[in-house]
This record gives sequence, structure tokens and C-alpha cells, in this order.
Amino acid sequence: PGKSHPRGRCCFLFTGNMEQGYDTGERPPPSGDPAETTRKEIYTYKAPWTCYALSWSVRSDQPFRLAVGSYIEEYANQVELVHLNDKTEKMEKITTFDHPYPATKIMWMPSISPVHKDLLATTGDYLRLWDVKGDKVNLKTCLNNNRKTDFCAPLTSFDWNQEDPKLIGVSSIDTTCSIWDIEAGQTTTQLIAHDKEVFDIAFAQGTDVFASVGADGSVRLFDLRALDHSTIVYEYPDLQPILKLTWNKQDPNYIATIGASSTAITILDIRVPTVPIASLNNHRQPANSIQWAPHSSCHICSGSDDNHALIWDLNALPKPVEDPILAYEANGEINNLHWSQLQTDWISIAFDKTLQILRV
Repeated sequence: PGKSHPRGRCCFLFTGNMEQGYDTGERPPPSGDPAETTRKEIYTYKAPWTCYALSWSVRSDQPFRLAVGSYIEEYANQVELVHLNDKTEKMEKITTFDHPYPATKIMWMPSISPVHKDLLATTGDYLRLWDVKGDKVNLKTCLNNNRKTDFCAPLTSFDWNQEDPKLIGVSSIDTTCSIWDIEAGQTTTQLIAHDKEVFDIAFAQGTDVFASVGADGSVRLFDLRALDHSTIVYEYPDLQPILKLTWNKQDPNYIATIGASSTAITILDIRVPTVPIASLNNHRQPANSIQWAPHSSCHICSGSDDNHALIWDLNALPKPVEDPILAYEANGEINNLHWSQLQTDWISIAFDKTLQILRV
């Protein structure tokens, strides 16, 4: 707060130089897709409702396909599948399907191979798996851990394990985290993870370690091989609730978190618990979304109610990181963002009734 950073209306604006040989003021090299040289810097899609949950496809045959979920404060909600049509140079809707309550998170199955089933997962009241075939989407299964009652504790988030795609970890307001084996259709583990509601969950590299955050203000690490205890790696001052976390998949020593109503992104080194290694403080309104770059261990993107998406270079850690290297100003409060795993020079953001994909 109080600092200024450059802003761009049509693309991310460079404020410094990225690692990996990018020259100051120059754009990163294209991803290798021949169409990249003719694509614009930004594409916009208008949805019929406020956009929240957001996910890029990771299949090699669908690199510019996304799923976006509605945020409507009632039971009837929707998810739209959209893609970039290179012929019309527009973001176009593939299909729409109904979803009970707003989806708290959406993820495509983390498999690049087009041979595997094209699956989409969502959370809300339950964990649901959807079978996608072209423009047809059918509910594959609805996973419920408590079939003895019609009542359920809302699910706040989930993470799909990249190393073993049959595993999905889910967090809930009932203080638990559950690990689902989606092939068997049952939980392998359900544990009381926090003293209060759990708001987010993320796997580390591999299949055994995950972290969670929640309303009790703690960041906790769990190992599926030793569930008799967990490790509290950090507690926010005054036990401020923690809403989001993301685990650096290129360097699993680092976790990023966002506290409730906080303008700062807190970076943790799990080798040095209890003390943040960095605090990114350039947002002027509460931050609400974060993601590490899928191809770089030292870059992270954050979104905020101040309409800005910022990209940070943490290569200088443990020295303080004062300013972002790139900034984009949207026309509304950014509700969510997602960095494409396949097209690593593209980031998607959701604000108001708008989905945008931006070239970094």
C-alpha cells in the first residue's frame, strides 16, 4: 500500500526482467505453438453471470479450452466450457451445464495425454466428476462421504494430484480434509485437519504430502504415511483466517497463502517454519487469488479486489521483494486467476461477468 506500479489496459506491462533470459522490456519467447505469433495479447469472453471458479484444460489436444463457473447466490448455477477459436480469433462457448450451488473450485483432470478420459471435477455441496465428450457433458459420479444423511457440509476447495490422478484431496467447513480415490469411489482418508473450517488444500510434489489452511489461522502439513500427527508450519498474527494456499510445484519448499481481508501475499519456506520468508505488499485491496508459475520456481501471480493481477519475481529471496515485475489492470475486481500449465505464457482471470486470457 502506498507504492505505485505500472498498469496496462490491454496486456501485462513489464516493470522489470523475468528470469530465464528474458530481456528487460521484451516479451517472453512464444510457447512453440506456430499460432502464437499471430495471436493477440488478450481475448475476452462475456458470460451471462458473475464468473468465479476457473480452470485451464491441460490436455495437449485442448490447450486453449477453459471451464468457468457462475457465482449466483441460489441453488441453480452453471458451468461453461469455452475455447479460443483461432479461425474467428474469439473466445467462444462450447457448452453449458447446470451445477448445484456455485462451484467453489473447478479442475480438469491433470493428464496431458488425449488418450485418457476427459474429466472435469467440481466442488460445492459435493465433489462431482463430469465426463466431457466434445460439447456433451454428463455427470460421471457424485462423491458423498456421508450417505446416512441428506445434509452435507459445504466443500470449500480441492486439489487433484498430478502424480496420481486417481487421488483428489477435498477441504470442508466441517473442519475435515478427505482424500478420495475416484476410481474406487471412496475416501482413503478423512481427518480432522483444523480446529475450525478448512478453506483450502493443496498437494506437494508426489502423492503423500499435502497442506491445508483454515479459519483457525494456521497452515498445516500432513503426510499420508504418518497421519498420527500434523505439522503447523505457520500461524497468522492474531490467528487471522487463511483463505488460500498454493504449493510451488517446481520448488516444493515454498508455499504461498492469503489471509482473510489481507492485501499481502505471504510466502513460506517450510524448512524455516513460523517465520514468513517474504510478504508481497503491493495490492491496495484484499487479495483473493494466487498461483505459482507452472514452469518457473520463482514466479507467482496474484489477483485482488483492486482490479490488478500482479506477477512477482522471487528470485532474490531471502532479500525483500518490493514490487511486481508485471501488472495488469482489469475493469473490475478480480475474482480468480489460473496460469495455463500447457501454454505457460498465458494467464486467465475472472472478474464481473468477464473471462479474459492474457499473454504474459
